[in-house]
Amino acid sequence: MSQHSDSTTAPYPSGNLQPQTVPGKTLGIVSVILPFVGFGLIGLILGIVAKSQSKKAGAKNTPAVVGIVLGAISVVVGIIVTIAIIVGIGAVAQQCQQLGPGTHQIGASTITCGS
Repeated sequence: MSQHSDSTTAPYPSGNLQPQTVPGKTLGIVSVILPFVGFGLIGLILGIVAKSQSKKAGAKNTPAVVGIVLGAISVVVGIIVTIAIIVGIGAVAQQCQQLGPGTHQIGASTITCGS
């Protein structure tokens, strides 16, 4: 029986067989989670950092891209909500200035204005 070497079979790699980790992948995963717990800006920044680390290593980092998108959406929504709150407080303050101190019934709403 002769030994036959099949040219289509790749030789077994030698050395350490641990899978290579993608640089920035852990940061990318963290950047996906942070917008859901109220830290959209930090998630956006970490996503950008993770993407940069992966790009330097020539690796693809999908969690970082998702983190960037979710972080950006979270920041935009946060800005819109903040503006809406400021406008609402301004409207109530203006109405209190016109009505004076006390409790006032306007439609279905009750507004309490300070002294």
